[in-house]
Amino acid sequence: MELTSRQEQIIEIVKGSGPITGEQIAERLSLTRATLRPDLAILTMSGFLDARPRVGYFYTGKSGTQLLADKVKHITVNDYQSRPVVVQQSASVYDAICTMFLEDVGTLFVVDQQITLVGVLSRKDLLRASLGKQALETIPVSIIMTRMPNITVCKQGDLIIEVANKLIMKQIDGLPIVIEVDYGSGYEVVGRITKTNITALLVDLANDEVI
Repeated sequence: MELTSRQEQIIEIVKGSGPITGEQIAERLSLTRATLRPDLAILTMSGFLDARPRVGYFYTGKSGTQLLADKVKHITVNDYQSRPVVVQQSASVYDAICTMFLEDVGTLFVVDQQITLVGVLSRKDLLRASLGKQALETIPVSIIMTRMPNITVCKQGDLIIEVANKLIMKQIDGLPIVIEVDYGSGYEVVGRITKTNITALLVDLANDEVI
């Protein structure tokens, strides 16, 4: 976040004289305590300063980069997930291509009749299938999909930084967000997290819109 000149002055005062009370900071700046209250609240909530009752404010020692890293490390998948797009394993490759185009997504999740995750389809899978000479209407997606247990999944409570690392390591566009069903023998897809979601997080961080 970008600090105002007065907020930077407050940080320097606390660095040199902390712990120090709000009244003492206000006196140093020739301002009232009420005038400083919003600045002190912002600096405390942002993590630059910490405050203790009957003691005062003190500097946390963290730079803006460290505070940003701390903030990212607490963001979970649930904060930035999207709606999943699923197809039945009996659907044809042609139907899957149409669904991917109409939904404007890069990954489809394949489920069985019990809505249990059984596979994943990427753009590459569908492109590879379309290069052959078979009629796409006759090929079920179950033939070309990546099957369990070779699917990387995540859960809503997972940290988004960990998911981002998985996307990079696996070189994939997105992961299904799942919950366990059938006493741990399968997964139901409840969302998706993609590179686009990660980009949205990056934009929010740049605009200081992440809580």
